[in-house]
Amino acid sequence: MTTSTVPTSRPPASGTTSLASILLRYLAPQRGWAAAMAFLLLAATGLQLLVPQLLRRFIDGALGTAPGEELTRVALTFLVVALLTQVMNAVATYVAASVGWTATNLLREDLAAHTLGLDMAFHNARTSGEMIERIDGDVTSLTNFLSVFSVRVFGGALLLVGILVALWLENRLMGAVLTGFVILEWLVLSRTRRAGVPATQLEREANAKLFGFIEERLQGLDDLRGNGAGAYTMHRFGDVMRRVYHDTRRAWMLRSVVWLSSYALFVVGMAVTVGSSIYLVGQGALTVGTAYMVFQYLLMLQNPIEQITQQLQELQKAGAGVQRIGELMSMSSALPRDGTVRLPKGPLSVEFDDVSFHYPDVGPDQLTLDGVSFRLAPGTRVGLLGRTGSGKTTLTRLLFRLYDPTDGSVKLSGTDAKDADLDGLRARVGLVSQEVQLFRGTLRHNLSFFDDSVSDERIMAVLSELGMTDWLERQDDGLATLIDSGGRNLSAGEAQLIAFARVFLADPGLIVLDEPSSRLDPATERRLEAAMERLLAGRTPIRIAPPPQTRRSTCSPFWSG
Repeated sequence: MTTSTVPTSRPPASGTTSLASILLRYLAPQRGWAAAMAFLLLAATGLQLLVPQLLRRFIDGALGTAPGEELTRVALTFLVVALLTQVMNAVATYVAASVGWTATNLLREDLAAHTLGLDMAFHNARTSGEMIERIDGDVTSLTNFLSVFSVRVFGGALLLVGILVALWLENRLMGAVLTGFVILEWLVLSRTRRAGVPATQLEREANAKLFGFIEERLQGLDDLRGNGAGAYTMHRFGDVMRRVYHDTRRAWMLRSVVWLSSYALFVVGMAVTVGSSIYLVGQGALTVGTAYMVFQYLLMLQNPIEQITQQLQELQKAGAGVQRIGELMSMSSALPRDGTVRLPKGPLSVEFDDVSFHYPDVGPDQLTLDGVSFRLAPGTRVGLLGRTGSGKTTLTRLLFRLYDPTDGSVKLSGTDAKDADLDGLRARVGLVSQEVQLFRGTLRHNLSFFDDSVSDERIMAVLSELGMTDWLERQDDGLATLIDSGGRNLSAGEAQLIAFARVFLADPGLIVLDEPSSRLDPATERRLEAAMERLLAGRTPIRIAPPPQTRRSTCSPFWSG
């Protein structure tokens, strides 16, 4: 088991996560692109403010005595300005989307690395579907927000300020009326924007449970069908979907309060502005072109307010996602990672010193291991026999330091597992189990765990030792053969052989074989045992098996006695 490392270009992730800290942490490395986007938005805003001015000149000129050449020039200028505005807005939107996705992909990477570093108790308490929703679903809500926030909110705010300044310069009364309207609108929005955050958080949690439910049922589809549990599963699915429906509807209705409040105020503001314009034209204080310009500015004012309002709704979704991201980041592993000792090369010795252990979800009176003590010299070959539930697999989990002992100590080559560098320890301990995990990718990637530094010559040498050369030659694309997710296009024996090969590629000093031949036919098992005699030389192997009366009759001399 390995964990990803956070790139050094970003500071370590913090458990106290807020929207402001995320913006600072993940957008700061892209400040150059952010500056270019700000320039484009500023230029586009200036051009947008120019459009109503051109319309006023055209209308007043057409109603007056302006020559046709001047009107044509104004019309052409209007077309050019409108085109440039659209182009700049499109480019700014593209840059904003690129910045937003880049930033949140880095956040996904940090979340994945953080969760991979958490202990097994954390992962056992959560389904795979729930973790996908926590790492990807919550961040996606933030991605949607960041991708358009700068364009719609920052650009909208620039346009809003520009319109008010232009109106104040044109007519103080109109400027004062619309400024009061904007202030009132902002006060209402500031009071209503947080209404949907708690409900949106419940909505995200309901979706996480839905994905977890679906993932579990798809994984056990054959068992559900074989045991006639389809009706019960659909009933449970209906219960989960009912919760998703109610939480989603409630969150949507509360978020709609923001939009409805804004729309109602805008209708009032439009009525006041149009009435004021008619009055001022009648008094001779405004020309028809100026009145149209004011009305055009009012229509333009609607766009940034609506955009800001929509983004405040997205902000509620992002706020709920950030809260859940913060909760995940604040979780710490029960296994301290302060060990620094590197385990030596070569075969490792193993020592259990009065080890007792119980799982975190059970009480101390239900010990899985109770006072276990033994020592294996480097290179010693040992088999562990025992019935199901006797603690064989638990013992190996302590070797990998997936858990720490409740009492006692586990030592590898004289080093307490707690004092060893965790990543280095897991790199020196290999595991071959009966549950083989294969990924969608090439055979080479599955053998090397996507490590391109492993040479083809090294891979071919291991496959040759395992007697898999003939099998590889039968594959159309050799090491480039595509493996389906879960190894669906391989037999159980082929998948098990791949698991053996990739463990030996890692060259560990201690190898745990957890019933590795349970999926192999007798002929393949005998061939594999002969290869293992050579491959396990210079390592400390521990083999786990069921009691003798439950094992198959085939057992190699390598493990007998």
